[in-house]
Amino acid sequence: LISMMAEWCKPAGRVKGVLLDISGVLYDSGEGGGVPIPGSTEAVKRIKEANLKVRFCTNETQATRETFVAKLQSLGFDIALGEVFAPAPAACQILKERGLRPHLLVHDDLLPEFSQVDQSNPNCVVLGDAAGNFSYKNLNEAFRVLIGLEKPILLSLGRGRYYKETDGMKLDVGVYMKALEYACDIEAEVVGKPAKMFFLSALSDMDLEPDQVIMIGDDIVNDVGGAQQCGMKAVQVRTGKYRPCDEQHRTVKADGYVDNLAQAVRILLEHLH
Repeated sequence: LISMMAEWCKPAGRVKGVLLDISGVLYDSGEGGGVPIPGSTEAVKRIKEANLKVRFCTNETQATRETFVAKLQSLGFDIALGEVFAPAPAACQILKERGLRPHLLVHDDLLPEFSQVDQSNPNCVVLGDAAGNFSYKNLNEAFRVLIGLEKPILLSLGRGRYYKETDGMKLDVGVYMKALEYACDIEAEVVGKPAKMFFLSALSDMDLEPDQVIMIGDDIVNDVGGAQQCGMKAVQVRTGKYRPCDEQHRTVKADGYVDNLAQAVRILLEHLH
């Protein structure tokens, strides 16, 4: 079984870096900041001690990157702000480059990320995981902005269907993205996983080629499928939102399945040495 599972770290000499999803891989979010998944704080430390480059690719949009990283550090993770790639900073860059002024439908705690962005007279909508802010009133307001534009532009911070918190599964931003797409007969632009640009920006920051990096995530489509489309090998952990049916997914087959991050790191390091 181990030899079957370990195909994903061959040729071992090529692997120079690891991309990690955060929620469902490092920890489960929830009340009181969430809880680390057993063995994951140690696993991150082991990756760094092995002199592998590591970046964290998250679709987290319920907090600013600073707040999110501080929370993970308080949970015991060796993680730095510059190692974390999140959709909001990437979206701000796109807005500035294209002269877009967003109507924001996002979580209150994410608003500081957009403090430097002109939001007057909006010519696009930015949608994040707004959680409790996804009311009929707020969705309808976003719809009205879009439908009133000659060329409606909808930027969605990720396109996940659901994620897991400590008290169970939660609907994610993709569900509301689809609703606005359907209402306006448009296609959203996704910023974050599984968008190719998002993965490539993390790879370029590591200064590595796709075949030198392994992605480890709990989302078969957005983590595994997204990384594979960029030429990376990708492994799914059986934690977070993982469900057994993921291993029989119609379109995406992970290069390996592991019980958790700790096991993935153990297998990878055994192959490197």
